[in-house]
Amino acid sequence: MDATRLNQQIGDLAATLGDATRRGIYITVREAVEPVTAGQISELFDIHPNVARHHLDRLVADGYLQVTRRHRSERRGPGAGRPAKHYETTQKEISVQFPARRYDLLAELLARVVERIAPEVAPQIAEEIGREYGRELAAEVGLSKDDGFDTAVTAVAKVMMGVGFDAQADTDERRIVTRFCPFGETASKHPEIVCKLDQGIVAGLLESANADGAPVVTPHAHQEDDCRTDI
Repeated sequence: MDATRLNQQIGDLAATLGDATRRGIYITVREAVEPVTAGQISELFDIHPNVARHHLDRLVADGYLQVTRRHRSERRGPGAGRPAKHYETTQKEISVQFPARRYDLLAELLARVVERIAPEVAPQIAEEIGREYGRELAAEVGLSKDDGFDTAVTAVAKVMMGVGFDAQADTDERRIVTRFCPFGETASKHPEIVCKLDQGIVAGLLESANADGAPVVTPHAHQEDDCRTDI
């Protein structure tokens, strides 16, 4: 890949998926079993339907989503009415190889630095930094308080999606399941640091939402497994 092409790809990626809400919307559509509507996105992300349409149409314009006029479970035949506009993902690749590798390298080297400087307290430091970051995220997105545990945990999962985690809330089990972590291979090589960082982020978000419970992260045993945060 030449430098001009790389710079253009990075620019396109930042412009489209640099917005935290739009990034979360993309992940939601990608993981949905069926194509989704602007109304569903509006309700899920607690945003105005017009704002949801704006994000969805921007993702369509840049090739990350496509429009399908019929939902597979919709009623057919006379009287069914005009089918709603639904969105689904395309096959467009969202990763930029060279910057992603550099990011993984930076995370790997920073983890090594922390381990060498303070190996005994590295996990504690990581959790404290994660908690601070979680509070900052909560303030940035205006995380609501006093909405109850289920609402708070669901909101926490949405916020985490916005910063690159593929996270879903399981309120019945008081758990957040993460299928993708933005720290990549560094999480597998340094779980004692990265998992504490994740744990701190969730703790900071929950604290900002006034939700009771102390999160405990259980990393995946195998690369294809999910990580679990029990609260």
